[in-house]
Amino acid sequence: QVQLVESGGGLVQAGGSLRLSCAASGRTFSSYAMGWFRQAPGKEREFVAGINWSGGSTWYGDSVKGRFTISRDNAKNTVWLQMNSLKPEDTAVYYCAAGVTSRTPAGYRYWGQGTQVTVSS
Repeated sequence: QVQLVESGGGLVQAGGSLRLSCAASGRTFSSYAMGWFRQAPGKEREFVAGINWSGGSTWYGDSVKGRFTISRDNAKNTVWLQMNSLKPEDTAVYYCAAGVTSRTPAGYRYWGQGTQVTVSS
């Protein structure tokens, strides 16, 4: 069992940056791939970024490639999402998830409660 708690969301102007954190509990954190997803009102949950168990492989959604960076520290049971050059269309609730290497929500077994990111124009 893995419990996930996101933090670091907030209100930022377009062009700004935010760093989201996801703290995990449980001794099996390092065995899971981790992902970040987001969901805006009235829209489906969208894949943002993923990272494999060791941190040696990362993958990104097309809309954030080159602007966002995912990283993890297994010793700290934490995964981060550094978001730069934010745009109003990045506004959403951001979720951290633990599972297998995947770009779809179905690949992730454990989910956090989400943190709101709002980008003003």
